[in-house]
Amino acid sequence: MAAGGRAARYVAIITDGNGRWAQTRGLPVAEGHKAGADTVKARLRDAADLGVRELTVYSFSTENWSRSPREVAGLMRMFSERILGETPELRDEGVRMRFIGRRDRVAKRLLKQMDWAEAETADNQRITLYVAFNYGGRAEILDAAARYEGGGEGAFRKLLYAPEMHDPDLIIRTSGEQRISNYLLWQGAYSELVFTDELWPDFTREAFEAALAEYERRRRRFGGR
Repeated sequence: MAAGGRAARYVAIITDGNGRWAQTRGLPVAEGHKAGADTVKARLRDAADLGVRELTVYSFSTENWSRSPREVAGLMRMFSERILGETPELRDEGVRMRFIGRRDRVAKRLLKQMDWAEAETADNQRITLYVAFNYGGRAEILDAAARYEGGGEGAFRKLLYAPEMHDPDLIIRTSGEQRISNYLLWQGAYSELVFTDELWPDFTREAFEAALAEYERRRRRFGGR
């Protein structure tokens, strides 16, 4: 089952380093998150140009609630503003949006905006953007297990947050950290991993292309020889 030289079509990114990016510039953390959101939008467009069919980004984890109330409130406010302001543009560009994660602790107003964005872009087919929001890999597995009544992996997969999501070919993490931090634990079982030193707001198209090229150089065996 080796598959060397194939382009990555399903890519997930741990968008790490927004806070450090701001701190190194003497800016408020909120400015780092804003720059990071701009980078998500730019790399999404690059992904579509480069033939990626699904892009998943780690936007807010179940552990991020432990951050200061001020930072969390700012993130929620920015998330709402981005959904309202950018969904029509993404819709016109052929982007399908999906939000994966737990819905508890998220304000009802924001949940309605997320549902609206999904509905507005539901028919698009150029690329799917999965936004992992209030997401944790362990939480996803626990939530699926609570409803699982048997039937094997296929039946279990149907209980995940986005059962239509393909397993990522490639998971990229920025900022120099080398761990997956509770991200796509089920889906990423055989994903190739690329760790880069750039802080997320500094992750350019060239850095993205380099990560995709690294994936293409690898020989995937999926447990075989």
